Amino acid sequence: MRIAVASGKGGTGKTTVAVNLAAVLGKDGQLVDCDVEAPNAHLFLKPQWTARKAVFKTRPQINDELCTFCGACQNFCQFQALAVLTQEVLVFPELCHSCGGCQIVCPVKAITETQQEIGEVRQGNFEELEVVEGRLKIREPLAPPVIQAAKKLCQPSKTVILDSPPGTACPMQTAVKGCDCCILVTEPSPFGLYDLQLAAKVVKKLNIPAGVVINKAGRKTEEIEKWCRKNSLPVLARFPFSQETARICAEGKLLVKLDRSWEEAFRQLLSNLLAITCRKEEN
Repeated sequence: MRIAVASGKGGTGKTTVAVNLAAVLGKDGQLVDCDVEAPNAHLFLKPQWTARKAVFKTRPQINDELCTFCGACQNFCQFQALAVLTQEVLVFPELCHSCGGCQIVCPVKAITETQQEIGEVRQGNFEELEVVEGRLKIREPLAPPVIQAAKKLCQPSKTVILDSPPGTACPMQTAVKGCDCCILVTEPSPFGLYDLQLAAKVVKKLNIPAGVVINKAGRKTEEIEKWCRKNSLPVLARFPFSQETARICAEGKLLVKLDRSWEEAFRQLLSNLLAITCRKEEN
């Protein structure tokens, strides 16, 4: 099964949950870092990389000798990646979404496609755990193609943990789409609750069963818990606020490797998650 770990905002502890959950699974699991704009799972797992594959996107190339500058390509492109001038067509590759529509609508076949490298996918291992990382090149704006390339390496025979990008925009939706369930990591703050609500709407729209992990839990979790009960969103785990925990994570160490109680907590989280997934399938 595929388990996405997401959050409406950054800094909630999403990656901490993802890497520790994957470490508990060991040889039966796979960690796919889909936070391609800032992948950081490797800081905790320190995998030995064994393979690398470049990720490309297509971009239009204009043949000025054939082009009649009719403007059909510009009119078609909703992302304004093409600008037709009197004797020239300007291409803005950063805006292009590689749909190929401009090539189709060109009446004189003056447009061909070229390949542009926008990132890479790496594969490696942490002990017996397989690790996949997507990494977007600096200054490249489109994360979804790299996320999709990383997801193609998901092993169907394993429990796959996908560390999703923060937020609720296209990168997060690309990572979460097609998963069997989703863990929404939040924190007890006004921003934490607000962004949790946004993320919950996304997974509901995608028809993905979800549960909540309240990280840095303390005395101010009442509002989050109340909202979760009202919206039938189960709280899968409550991880208490601790300076010692923060120090361990800041040093890039795995909680489950240092403390038996943390390993048990993450195994219980997995058990709780499987329970809500089974209920969803029964319904």
